[in-house]
Amino acid sequence: MAILENSISTVLQMVLGFVFVGSLFVFMCTEGQEENMTTISIAPMQKQEQEALYSAIQGFVGKMWNGSDLYPDPCGWTPIQGVSCDLYNGFWYVSAINIGPVYENSLQCSRSGAKFTHHLFMLEHLRTLSFFNCFFSPHQNPVRIPISNWENFTNSLESLEFRSNPGLIGAIPNSIGDLKMLQSLVLLENGLTGELPPEIGNLVSLRRLVLGGNQFLGQIPASYGGLTQLLILDFSRNNLSGVLPLSFGNLTSLLKLDLSYNMLEGELPTEIGSLRNLTVLDLGRNNLSGGLTQSLGEMVFLKEMVISNNPIGGDLNGIQWQNLQNLEFLDLSYMGLTGKIPESMTEMKRLRFLGLNNNNLSGNISPGLASNLPCISSLYLNGNNLTGKLEFPEWFYRKIGKRFGIWNNPNLCHQAELMSPKSSTVPYGVKSCEQETVTSDRIPNAKMSTDQGNWNQNHLIFAAPLGASGCRLNGLWWPFIIVYGIFVIL
Repeated sequence: MAILENSISTVLQMVLGFVFVGSLFVFMCTEGQEENMTTISIAPMQKQEQEALYSAIQGFVGKMWNGSDLYPDPCGWTPIQGVSCDLYNGFWYVSAINIGPVYENSLQCSRSGAKFTHHLFMLEHLRTLSFFNCFFSPHQNPVRIPISNWENFTNSLESLEFRSNPGLIGAIPNSIGDLKMLQSLVLLENGLTGELPPEIGNLVSLRRLVLGGNQFLGQIPASYGGLTQLLILDFSRNNLSGVLPLSFGNLTSLLKLDLSYNMLEGELPTEIGSLRNLTVLDLGRNNLSGGLTQSLGEMVFLKEMVISNNPIGGDLNGIQWQNLQNLEFLDLSYMGLTGKIPESMTEMKRLRFLGLNNNNLSGNISPGLASNLPCISSLYLNGNNLTGKLEFPEWFYRKIGKRFGIWNNPNLCHQAELMSPKSSTVPYGVKSCEQETVTSDRIPNAKMSTDQGNWNQNHLIFAAPLGASGCRLNGLWWPFIIVYGIFVIL
């Protein structure tokens, strides 16, 4: 019995010992966590870093702001909206500054004199710097990007963005090329001018380069072809001229290339076909010439191709359109194209938009443009020299409606027998093959808009048959007859 009591006593002592040790362990862990959390929440910011931050912000938002409502520091319990910090060696350092109406209650730039101060470049751990709608007026308060001190961010800055700053003027400083860690450079919709600095080609870590919506001029530097990590390149809406650099063929990682609304000239280089990961290609509204390069058919991941409004000329037959099985949007309007529409275009099964309007295309139209393109919802063939019979079924006209442009092809007619007797879906601007045309000296041509999918309904729009027919007047169909060349509305 004594042995049993001793055994029980020993077990109880062991259990109590485990409980005590466990409690002590939990206490020590909890105490350590609380101490660590306390350390993080009240981690100090060095006075020099804090003063540099406050002075830099005051330069943009005005001296009325002094950070007095921030406790205990701008990275503590009441942080500045748009400012982020990271811990280095137990101290807070500024890692991101976003100036402008990006966040709720974010810092707003002063309309009377936002400016850069040298204090900004004292924040040597800064990784992200952006300005949105901060510099307002190019006349009352023009601001230039600082020329010097960017080398202070050589090993830290990863993203630099200026968006929607009409008061930001002048050229891109060459010293931007010192930011070797930069992955995103966005200078979008500002008032910047001058030529593009070749030094940007040194930023070999760039993933995104967006310079659209400024007034840049001159040629695109060939050095930009060395930015082999680029995913997005957008130089649209500038005044860039010259030819496309052959070195662009090295940008094999590129997903989007937008050079639209510039004054680029010369031929499309064959090297552009090397951009086989590209999903968006927009070269619209330039002065490109020399025909379409066959290598466009090698861009098999392409979803959107826009080359419209270029005097390129040539025909469509040199490209293997059937290879572009991912293409959804194709705009080749206003390009001076000649020849026939190739049958291979009817094999792009995902195509939703096809614009071939206002060219010099000729020949018959393949019925496959309707029956073989299951996703097509917008088709514009107007303003060409297409001939023969339009053999699209009535369901196609009902499906596509006003997004089918076929007018201004004077030698084209549609087959009335493919329509139901009371159909109101006849293709606008195309006469029936069974009806005779009226000579031009008896019926004046109605003015037709070449705008895609829209026409001016204030004009009397009609096909010009003899005998009874109908016309559209202010959106309604009115029957009329022609008596000795005079319209009589019934």
